[in-house]
Amino acid sequence: MFKRLKEDIRSVFDRDPAARNSFEILTNYPGVHAILMHRAAHALWKKDLKLAARSLSSFSRFVTGIEIHPGATIGRRFFIDHGMGVVIGETAEIGDDVTLYHGVTLGGTTWNKGKRHPTLEDGVVVGAGAKVLGPITVHKGAKIGSNSVVTKEVPEGATAIGIPGRIIRKQDETTDEAERQRRAMAERIGFVAYGETQNVNDPIAQSIRGLLDHILAVDHKLESMCQALEKLDSNYHDEALPELNPDDFAGVTSDDRPSDVVAELLSEENRNSND
Repeated sequence: MFKRLKEDIRSVFDRDPAARNSFEILTNYPGVHAILMHRAAHALWKKDLKLAARSLSSFSRFVTGIEIHPGATIGRRFFIDHGMGVVIGETAEIGDDVTLYHGVTLGGTTWNKGKRHPTLEDGVVVGAGAKVLGPITVHKGAKIGSNSVVTKEVPEGATAIGIPGRIIRKQDETTDEAERQRRAMAERIGFVAYGETQNVNDPIAQSIRGLLDHILAVDHKLESMCQALEKLDSNYHDEALPELNPDDFAGVTSDDRPSDVVAELLSEENRNSND
C-alpha cells in the first residue's frame, strides 16, 4: 500500500511542475485523493460489497469532483491533473502511467451489459475535455487531443484529434515525397506554417502549401533553364537573383498576418539567396 502511494506521489512530481512537496500533494491534489478512494472502493466491489463500494465512490465524487466507478480497473502511477469533471465508467480499463486531464470522459455507447467502456493501455495521455466512448482500445503511448471525441481504436503511438476523432500518425508513416519537399522548401526560407499537417483542413494552411508547391515548381524550372543555358554557352554564369525589398510589401497582408511577418520571411529569403 505504501509503495503504491509513493509511486503515486512520484508520478505527480514527474508530470506536474507545480508540485512542490509530498505533503502538498497528499493534502491538496484531488486526483490523488480520488485514486486512493477508488482503490478501497474497487476492493469492496470485488468482494461483492457493492453498496459500500458505490457509497464510497459517491463520497469521492462529492469531495473531489471526479467520478470513478468502483468496477473500473486502474493500473499503477495513474495521474489525474486538476480532475474536475472526470468520469470513468464501470468497465473501463486503464494501464500503467496513464494521464487524464480535467473534463475527460471514458464512457459507453450502449445500455447493454458487458464491456462497454474504453481500454487505455500504458502511457496514454488524454487531453482536457476529451471524450473516449465505447469498448475501444487506445493503444500504448497514444494521445487524445483536448475536446476530441474518439469512438474508434487509436493505434500505438498515434494521436487522435477532432470531432469525430481522426488519427494523425507519425510523420514518417504519412509524409509523401511532395510533402517532404514542401517542408524542405519551408525550412530553407525560414518558415514552417505554424505546425500545419496534411490532415488539417485549414484554408490558410492549404494556401501556404499551394504557395510552397508553386515555389518548388518555379525553383526546379529555373534550375533546368540554367543548366540548358550553360550547355548552349560555356561563358554563361548563373547570376544571383535580385533581393526583394520588404518595404514594398508593407500593408498588403491581412490583420491576422501582419506585414512585419512578411518582411521577416523576405529577409530570410534574401539571406538564403545570397548564400
